[in-house]
Amino acid sequence: MNPCCNPVPFQDEHEDDRWMSIHKRFISECREKDPDVIFIGDCITEGIQHTETWNSFFAPLHCLNFSIRNDRVENVLWRIENGELDNVKPKIIVLHVGTNNIQNTAQEIVEGICKIVQAIREKHSAAYIVLPTLLPRGQQPNNLRQKNSTVNHLLKEKCSSLNRVQIVDIDKGVVQSDGSISHHDMFDYLNLTNSGTKKIFEPVHDLLSQILNENEPEKDLTPSE
Repeated sequence: MNPCCNPVPFQDEHEDDRWMSIHKRFISECREKDPDVIFIGDCITEGIQHTETWNSFFAPLHCLNFSIRNDRVENVLWRIENGELDNVKPKIIVLHVGTNNIQNTAQEIVEGICKIVQAIREKHSAAYIVLPTLLPRGQQPNNLRQKNSTVNHLLKEKCSSLNRVQIVDIDKGVVQSDGSISHHDMFDYLNLTNSGTKKIFEPVHDLLSQILNENEPEKDLTPSE
């Protein structure tokens, strides 16, 4: 069986129950809040909530962020199947996961992401699902960077015909002309800096704003008697 399609909780290597505690907090937030947008995923989406970009562009859209730094595809799948995304009615769910599945093939990762999309759709039939592309990683060209590129290509093929599922390219301008990635965009050549976050997630903000505006109910302009 494809391990990316087998939902499992994150292995608690430090034995301090942090991951499960975060998961339980997310479930509580679903009961207490009414978000229009939910981000769910890994280190890339987890990191943006600690930036000015989140405060300026995403927080005003009534967003919650259910991302955990080291999560892999199978961990996000487990979280969704075990209570996250319950008791809420988001208009949009932003999913980003896969770059931490370094031991899996591109095909396995794509199959796992598609299973997550299916799990989301079963809970939220009317919500838009937005999939930012996996970013390149590593200062210089490498096998993991190539695999992420293959994931993006395969995922576009798989999702092109799905209703209310949109893939948004966020990797433009990350790789420089010599093939390198700048530490000004990714401080460790995986996670984003503040300036990198603003540049890379601007297309996501634009798409979310467009979807939310298009789905706003029209105001009744009929004069009252």
